Amino acid sequence: MSSPPRLLAFAGSLRQESFNKRLLRVLADAARTSGAEVTLLELREHPLPIYDGDIEAKGMPDQVRRLQALLADHDGLLISCPEYNGGVPALVKNTLDWISRPLEDGSSGMGLYRGKVAGICAASPGGLGGLRALIALRDLLAKLGLWVAPSQLAVASANDAFDSTGALADERQAKSIGRLASEVVGAARVLRDLRHDNT
Repeated sequence: MSSPPRLLAFAGSLRQESFNKRLLRVLADAARTSGAEVTLLELREHPLPIYDGDIEAKGMPDQVRRLQALLADHDGLLISCPEYNGGVPALVKNTLDWISRPLEDGSSGMGLYRGKVAGICAASPGGLGGLRALIALRDLLAKLGLWVAPSQLAVASANDAFDSTGALADERQAKSIGRLASEVVGAARVLRDLRHDNT
């Protein structure tokens, strides 16, 4: 039996009590139930400057190399993304941009994304649940070469969405997050095998 797919998970918010961090934990648990190993990444522990070619020219920040190594060791991403002014937060875009920069051997960091899978979700106190950010994030991830799972979840009125255990209180949303996790894990297995066949 093949080893379980490995997924790197992060929320696009630094706030300790972020709704998206709560939702990410739910998605990560669902992915584990579907057979994946999940690494939870706290972006606060990997602070990055805003992308600047002059900084890169002086030497790639150590945190970038650490993030590149983490992604190289995983088969895909799980991202819970807030919506800031109708779009993707700078934290998410900046992180993805830095990872895409050249590796130590000179090869493109874009290769870390290609042929891997992504599952996306969002939570917001508002009525759309971060849906507009997911539209932009899906496009961004596809341009990086990731296969983005067709299912997604935008949790509206997030301040009332979680029960006392941290689970989603709404049964339909709980089923949706389970379906998303199942799609990601299944695709991660297939795409991992294809990557290995092509190496």
